[in-house]
Amino acid sequence: MATTLPDLTPLENTLWLTLAGKALDYQARHPILRDKTAYDLVRRLDYDAGQFKLSASPVVGIAHRSLIMDDIVRRFVAGHPGAVGLDLGAGLDTRVYRVDPPATVEWYDVDLPGVTAARRLLLPERPHAHTVGADLNDPRWLDEVPGDRPAVIVADGLIGFLSREELATLLDRLIRHFPTGEICFNGYTRFHMWAARKYPGTQSVAPYLRSPGFDTPKDVERLEPRMKLVREIFLGREPEVAGYPWTTRLASFLTAWSTALSRKGTTVQHYRF
Repeated sequence: MATTLPDLTPLENTLWLTLAGKALDYQARHPILRDKTAYDLVRRLDYDAGQFKLSASPVVGIAHRSLIMDDIVRRFVAGHPGAVGLDLGAGLDTRVYRVDPPATVEWYDVDLPGVTAARRLLLPERPHAHTVGADLNDPRWLDEVPGDRPAVIVADGLIGFLSREELATLLDRLIRHFPTGEICFNGYTRFHMWAARKYPGTQSVAPYLRSPGFDTPKDVERLEPRMKLVREIFLGREPEVAGYPWTTRLASFLTAWSTALSRKGTTVQHYRF
């Protein structure tokens, strides 16, 4: 019997795209993220993950970028066992369960109220893991988060939904709130913003995309000079490419030699502040 979720707004419903991508990755011959919980959620909710008609490339991109971000979180927590973890625009992602940080880490999954209500209904409680239901443009949500610890912040799939001004304000608030930390998110260039509006698999979220796109990490550093790039990660150059479907693997091989072409694929941008 399918679980009945709270009514979600159109913007809140954009969570299904990434959840579907992770569920489809789990079913792939060579899964990248291996997120069984995402697959189980889709089955439990009787959700048609195939309705987006996602080809292999975006499925791999969704799964691989999450894997990279998980690794960034693990490394940070290993060096800062008393850290705060933030997953911004968390949707129904299960990062805190995949990463499994120690009890000394306070973890916060932040998303709009309807999404956090769904998280509480669907995902098991975990000590030192919290959900915060708020619009990220409202500065009051940070009042619930300790500001005296280093923070590792993930924004997986979020940046495209924020205008340039909204992103600048959010980054400023985060940097002012925490003494130090790291933040990672998948890159959205102007090409990505254009393609998301044209590709059938992402047209359902296109009306809610607000970012102009940032073509290089330097564009983000100019927006917020207190952020310094640790690494721009081109997924097409990472070892996991060996497990990609052959068409996506070939495309990655053909573009890996060029930074400009690699940025047209999926990237993860990793900064410290």
